[in-house]
Amino acid sequence: MAESFSNRHGYRSAAAEITVHEDAPENLRYAIPLIGQDIGMSPSAMRRIICQVLLVPPDRNNWSEHPNIWEEVVGLLADCPWYKVYDIAEAFHTALAQGFNDNASRFDGRLNQFFVENGVGWHMNDGQIVYRGSEAFTGATQEAVEILEHTGRSAAAREIHEALRDISRRPEPDVTGAIQHACAAMEATARDLAGDSKATFGQLVKRLDLPKPLDTAAEKLWGYASNNARHGLEGQQVDTPEAELVVSVACAVCTYLAKRAVI
Repeated sequence: MAESFSNRHGYRSAAAEITVHEDAPENLRYAIPLIGQDIGMSPSAMRRIICQVLLVPPDRNNWSEHPNIWEEVVGLLADCPWYKVYDIAEAFHTALAQGFNDNASRFDGRLNQFFVENGVGWHMNDGQIVYRGSEAFTGATQEAVEILEHTGRSAAAREIHEALRDISRRPEPDVTGAIQHACAAMEATARDLAGDSKATFGQLVKRLDLPKPLDTAAEKLWGYASNNARHGLEGQQVDTPEAELVVSVACAVCTYLAKRAVI
């Protein structure tokens, strides 16, 4: 498919307010095979993947790619449970990634654009659909992973991936796990910079030469995580927006420290 006018000239719809998490609306169910078709997947290839995910047999009376198998693909996606729609999207990515072209990344990009424009609170990241929060949350986590991996801090990057995995859990997100992993990323980054693999972030913060009052703010963030996530005070509950905030700030600290180290 030739590059569209909007892509060539950089036009994008404004990000819609996130309203969809535990659902797969009708337009998403139809968009997935449309995107697959646009990047070269045949209806029969899509049907084979969908039947594998849903564990259902194909309709052997359907032989022609269009309209028969295509309509079967659309029907299977329209009728399956909402969470299976996301399983199918991940399975499409896996199949596309086995080729020697960039079709998997093109699929991810088109799907993520759909998510943003239609208020779907998920994001395709390296073939896995993970939680997408506010624009600030998404930007902070993505930038932190990129800079940490670029600077060779893979352990810290893995902790952020785990934080995203925890906050993506359904039906109940593991918000305390997300906070623990985000702060573990902050600790791993600080240990690497200080050359001390044993000290905690609380011990290292004074050695990081953070500008005031950011040093105090970082120390308090660590204390918050200790009280609310690692130790879990009785009767104290953390909701998802609060966890988003903590993860975003921890990622911002990781990004700042990693960037400063290469200046």
